[in-house]
Amino acid sequence: MELQIQNLVSSIRKEGIEAANKEAESIIAEAKKKADSIVADGKAEAQQYKDTAEKEISILRESAVVSADQAKRDAVLSFKSEIQAEFEKILAADIRKELTGEGLGKLIRAAMAGEDISAYTAEVAEVNDALKSELAQEIRNGLEIRPTKGVQHGFRLAAKDGSGYFDCSDDAIMEMLMPYFRNLDFQ
Repeated sequence: MELQIQNLVSSIRKEGIEAANKEAESIIAEAKKKADSIVADGKAEAQQYKDTAEKEISILRESAVVSADQAKRDAVLSFKSEIQAEFEKILAADIRKELTGEGLGKLIRAAMAGEDISAYTAEVAEVNDALKSELAQEIRNGLEIRPTKGVQHGFRLAAKDGSGYFDCSDDAIMEMLMPYFRNLDFQ
């Protein structure tokens, strides 16, 4: 009987150990499945973060390129505006310099070419001896020269009958010439 008890105990032990081993294997297999699932979820989450980060980096890159292009355009436009402003200053200074004395007389004479001089009045900022001397022949032929507050530099050639005038003041000449300078293309 003792042998039977011992065999029974051995059998129970063996079955218990086998059951415990099976349960351990089952627990280990379950743990491996959970670990694999956790690792797979972690990899998927990491990939998702990586993809999101790459998209944000791409957007930031594109934004930086657009901002750089806009800054370049703004700089070119600013440069163009500054150059045009300088051209205008230089042109205005040169026009004003030339619209005095002898230069003014030559310009009035050129504007009157082929016209009946006696039908016009040259309105200027100031009537001086240099202007009178330059236009002496035209004055003898009936051209009237008179000072007017409406003209600071240059002249305005007005018809004596009041039908119209030809403006050659510095401002009018600037208006005629500036479209040629405003259309400059700096690229």
